Amino acid sequence: MLKKDSFQWSPEAVTAFESLKQALTSTPVLAIPDFSKEFVIECDASDWGIGAVLSQEGHPVAYMIKALAQRHLALSVYDKEMLAAVSAVQHWRPYLLGHHFKIYTDHKTIEHFLGQRITTPAQQKWLLKLMGYDYSILYKAGKNNAAPDALSREGMLATLGVSTPVHTYVEEIQKACKADPTTSEIIQLQSDLNSCKHYTMLNSQLLYKGKVFVPNSGGWRQRVMAEFHDGLSGGHAGSSRTYERLKKNFAWSGIQKDVKRFVAACEVCQRNHYETRLPPGLLQPLAIPDKAWSVLSMDFIEGLPKSDGNSVIWVVIDKLTKFAHFIPLKHPFTVATLAQVFVQEVFRLHGMPEAIISDRDPIFLSLFWEAFFNLQGTKLRKSSAYHPQTDGQTENLNRTLEQYLRCVAGDKPHTWVQALPWAEWWYNTAHHASLKMTPFKALYGYDPPMVTPYISGSTSVAEVDAQLKERDEMLATIKRNLLQAQSRMKGYYDKKHTEREFQVGDWVYLKLQPYRQQSVNGNAFHKLAAKYYGPFQIIARIGTVAYKLQLPDSAKIHNVFHVSLLKKKVGTSVLVEPHLPNVKDISIVRWTPEKVLQTRMVKRKGEAATQWLIHWLGTSPDEATWEFAHEILQRYPNFQF
Repeated sequence: MLKKDSFQWSPEAVTAFESLKQALTSTPVLAIPDFSKEFVIECDASDWGIGAVLSQEGHPVAYMIKALAQRHLALSVYDKEMLAAVSAVQHWRPYLLGHHFKIYTDHKTIEHFLGQRITTPAQQKWLLKLMGYDYSILYKAGKNNAAPDALSREGMLATLGVSTPVHTYVEEIQKACKADPTTSEIIQLQSDLNSCKHYTMLNSQLLYKGKVFVPNSGGWRQRVMAEFHDGLSGGHAGSSRTYERLKKNFAWSGIQKDVKRFVAACEVCQRNHYETRLPPGLLQPLAIPDKAWSVLSMDFIEGLPKSDGNSVIWVVIDKLTKFAHFIPLKHPFTVATLAQVFVQEVFRLHGMPEAIISDRDPIFLSLFWEAFFNLQGTKLRKSSAYHPQTDGQTENLNRTLEQYLRCVAGDKPHTWVQALPWAEWWYNTAHHASLKMTPFKALYGYDPPMVTPYISGSTSVAEVDAQLKERDEMLATIKRNLLQAQSRMKGYYDKKHTEREFQVGDWVYLKLQPYRQQSVNGNAFHKLAAKYYGPFQIIARIGTVAYKLQLPDSAKIHNVFHVSLLKKKVGTSVLVEPHLPNVKDISIVRWTPEKVLQTRMVKRKGEAATQWLIHWLGTSPDEATWEFAHEILQRYPNFQF
């Protein structure tokens, strides 16, 4: 009707108006509550939920539906019916308070609730909740109580209580079922209800155990699993959670095993999920040498306050006797300087060793260091990348030495150099649990002389042959004790580790444990960084628990890794170009600071300290790292700020 036209009140308009009034004042449209009329509650309970209808003169005013809580599922029928009545009254309190109303229930005994003897705490609680209301409880047979009975049923609860997204490709799955030869045969057999167990037809849709059946053809199962696992709603959850989410809508025979295999082969999950099993790689102790000072291990303790110009301790320890030397060093030092110190402090006392064990410090990997010892016939053994436990003996001694210096020179930290000789004497003359004697006695064959005043006549000289024989017996005892200690340590270690082996040609993921201050660039978002990288192919097995990987040409890290850092790839797909994060391997290049990008003040050990954002020579600005200013000046005295 246009603006220029006038409304004509015709017989048709009267009929339409009356029909509209009838529709608005009859079911299924809810009536507007009239507080001058009496309210009626009809309620019911089932094994899974409760339902109720609030009405006036037979016209519904409101509906209520509620699933039973876990604690209410085991209640008796009487208690569930009473719970439905009390819940309905509380739900519609604004309508009922101050007015008389009736409660209809299909449980006969509840009709006499107000006249019954209260015997349980639950009845007392319900009676208290109903106090203050003006009501009557009446019995209504179940066949006449259809509305609340239907609301309380499980099927309705599943429909009304949970809003589950319906996927748009359900119709496509229906078409795929008809196209699949096996599935189409099952559909044809549905005329006989007992022909195919667990299969049913509903609205032309094939169901398996009441859920939409997904055929094996056309990649539909892979597509459905990817939807519930890979998408934003799936979140790359584990197999259990993915299965629980998927089974609410879809089903097929062997669905749980298929989901488990699908999740295990997911590339994203393999790179980003933690491993919950014991760390792989059983302990492989190094061989016990036969002679003292034939095999050494060494390491640096850095970051110490300057003491007489020294800020580093070079720890050198004998593998057999555990005898150690603590050598102070001044920054900066070169490889040639270390070689000269080694000759003065170690070689002149014990000769040239047959092998040296060290970490992958750039000093120990330099060409000069390697050439110097190769000329002497000494083998250099280095720990695998990102696995310093290879040189665990020196790592443990470093912690012991740092603890001693904290106790002795903690009040005057700049005097630790004066305490270092006493620390060396203390360590070498202290009882060693693995040796079952002191390192001093293990090396020299007698107990160390005590630092006490000399008492005349208290010394004696033993025969040389007897002393040498005793020393040989003692070295044999030492080796037995060390083997027992290794066996004991291996038992402790293996309890918390599992054995894992790979074959040459296997594809594995690599876990990097970056030492962020030096080797792997700090990442402001490292919490969201991948846990594993790759996959990479194994090209060789090194020893028992280390493997060499085929890394990209751009990789700057050593390609031999301990088995604990590797995880076998599941599935057959391989990335075209597996990548590694930007890594600066201190075992290859000694980085040089180029310039300072920013300056900031931080709190360190209760005092203010200056940090510089260093741009390293040959790197991008994104690889800049925060370093303490005094440490940069110590390491690079010629650096100009």
